[in-house]
Amino acid sequence: MSEPEMVLNNPVQMGTREQDLISSVQRGQHELFYELVRPYERRVYAAALAILRNEQDAEDAAQEAMLKAFANIRQFRAEARFSTWLIQITVNQALMRRRRERTVPMEGLDNRRDEESGYAPRDFADWREIPSEALERKEVRQRLAKALGTLDRKYREVFMLRDMEHLNIQETAEALGIVPHSRQPLFV
Repeated sequence: MSEPEMVLNNPVQMGTREQDLISSVQRGQHELFYELVRPYERRVYAAALAILRNEQDAEDAAQEAMLKAFANIRQFRAEARFSTWLIQITVNQALMRRRRERTVPMEGLDNRRDEESGYAPRDFADWREIPSEALERKEVRQRLAKALGTLDRKYREVFMLRDMEHLNIQETAEALGIVPHSRQPLFV
C-alpha cells in the first residue's frame, strides 16, 4: 500500500488532511478544492436529489453548491464539519431552486398564438430516457428512490440528511433551518 492511501484510510489523519486542504484552499491554492470535495460528491448529489426529486435539477443544484462553496471557502470557520457546511449549502441551493421553479408563471394557450396558423405550440423538453444512462442506474438506487418517493417531503429531507448523509440531529436541524422552540437538546 502506498503512503497516500494509508493517509486517506486513517480516520484520524483524514481529519488532519482535510484541515490541511481547507487551509491550503483558503490561502489561494484553488487547484486543491476538488481534492477537498471529492469525498462528498455523492452525498451532495444525494442531498439535492432528495429535495428536488429530479436528477437533472439535482445535478445542477449540486454543481451550484460546489461553486458556491468554492466562492465562499474563506468564510468556512470550522465551527461545524466541512461536510456539514457543504451539505447545508447544497440543501439551501436545492430549496432555492425548488422555490424558483414554483414561481414560474403559467402561460395560457391564448398567449401562444401566431398570425399565420392561429396557434404556436410550445417546445417541450424531450422526456425520453437516454439508454446509456438507464443502463448505468443500479437496481438498489431505483428501489431507494421509489421508497423515498413515498415519503412526505419533510420526512424525505430528514431521512436523507440523517441516514444517508450521517448528519447528527443538530446538523440536520441547521441544514434545514429548523430552530427548536426551546433550548433543550433535540432528541430522536
